[in-house]
Amino acid sequence: EAKLDKGRGPVGTVLVKRGTLKRGDIVVAGGSWGKVRALLNERNEQLTEAGPSVPVEILGLDEAPSPGDVFAVVDSEARARELTEYRQRVKREKAQVSGGSVSLVDMMAKLGSKKISELPVVIKSDVQGSGEAIAASLEKMGNDEVRARIVYSGAGGITESDVNLAKSAGAPILGFNVRASKQARDLAEREGVEIRYYSIIYDLLDDMKGVLSGMLAPLQRETFLGNAAVLQVFDISKIGKIAGCRVTEGVVRKGARVRIIREDVVVLELGVLNTLKRFKDEVNEVPSGQECGMQFQGFQDIKEGDYIECFTVEEIKRTLD
Repeated sequence: EAKLDKGRGPVGTVLVKRGTLKRGDIVVAGGSWGKVRALLNERNEQLTEAGPSVPVEILGLDEAPSPGDVFAVVDSEARARELTEYRQRVKREKAQVSGGSVSLVDMMAKLGSKKISELPVVIKSDVQGSGEAIAASLEKMGNDEVRARIVYSGAGGITESDVNLAKSAGAPILGFNVRASKQARDLAEREGVEIRYYSIIYDLLDDMKGVLSGMLAPLQRETFLGNAAVLQVFDISKIGKIAGCRVTEGVVRKGARVRIIREDVVVLELGVLNTLKRFKDEVNEVPSGQECGMQFQGFQDIKEGDYIECFTVEEIKRTLD
C-alpha cells in the first residue's frame, strides 16, 4: 500500500522478502526513492530493522510508490536517483503522444477527427485506494465514441515528474486531496499542463463527465423550410452563376442550408444560400409561388432543372447517460 499522510508525508507499506531493511537505508520503489527515516510495525511501534516476512510502514520516500512496485535497497543516493530517473523516463516514453498544449479546452478541440476520442488523464491522490476508485469510475464513464484513458494513477503530491509525464501524454493532472509542489506548479505553467484540484470524488467525476460529454459529436436536427426548382441559370461576370428559381413549397431563406438534387442524385449536401434576390433587391425570404435569384456559397455547378431543398440545422448537445 501507499498513501500521502498529511503529518508524515509519503508512506509506503512493504513486506520484506529477503535480507534486512534498516533505518537509514537508501531505498528505491518504482519511480520514488528516499532514505528510510522510520520503520513502523502494525502496532505503530518504531523499529530499527525488519527481516523477511515482516510488513512495515516506511517513512522518508520522496513520493508515494504504487502498489506492486518492487522495493529495493541501493548503495547510494546517486544510484537511487539514477534508477528512478530511468524508470520515470521509460514511463514518459510509454505514455508519449503528440505534444502541445494540454488544457482540457485545447484537447477537446483536437479530438474531432478520431473515431473514438480519448481523454488522457494523470491522477494523483492522497491514498492509492482513492486513485484506484477514481480511475475505475472514469473508465466506466465512456461509450463507443468517447472514453477516458488513465495514463498514470498514484498516491502523493504532484511532482515535476508528474508534470513531465502529463506533458508527454497530452494529459491534464487531476489532484484529489493533494497539491502540487512549487516546482511542479512552475513547470506546469511553463509547459501549459493543466492541474485541477478536487476534495470530493463526485465533483471530480461530474467535472470529467462534463468534459467527456463535450467531446461527443452533437446531434444534427434538420428543420424543413421549403423547395424550389431551377428554371434558368445566369452566368454574370465578376459574380458567377445565379440560379433563377421558383419556390414550389414553403419558403426559402437567405443564410439557410440547401441540398441540391439533380436527377434524384444529391450534388450538394450541406450548401449555404448566401444570396437571395427578388428582381434586383436582396431579400431575406421568398414564399411559395414566387420567383427569385439564388447563389450558393462556394458552389457554381448549378444547372437548369436542379431541385433545391432549403432547411435549417440545429446542433443539439449530447451528454453521457
